[in-house]
Amino acid sequence: VQLQAFGGGLVQAGGSLRLSCLASGRTFSNYDIGWFRQAPGKEREFVGAISWNRGTTFYTDSVEGRFTISRDNNKNTVFLQMSSLEPEDTAVYYCAAETGVASYFPPFQYTYWGQGTQVTVSS
Repeated sequence: VQLQAFGGGLVQAGGSLRLSCLASGRTFSNYDIGWFRQAPGKEREFVGAISWNRGTTFYTDSVEGRFTISRDNNKNTVFLQMSSLEPEDTAVYYCAAETGVASYFPPFQYTYWGQGTQVTVSS
């Protein structure tokens, strides 16, 4: 499956952005989708994920209540709605896909990755 993440940009603290992850190539609905981010000089970290079957969502503590993941299988798209953005949210955001991950959190669980989209939050 091929993934393309887009929707990043520059936003002021407290603002919102919606990222999209568009998939192509295989049956999108069979894949768990994770969102990760990587800030300069830091390791790639888990942001959140959505399961393939029930649409169950998981979030890292720092974004819980501010970020929301949803999916539209008819459009082969997963969304990451980000609100109350903080400068600490500045990073390149990636979406990733895998069938039946054992754990949603580690990047190595995912085989397929999008190219990333830059999110910059100014203070």
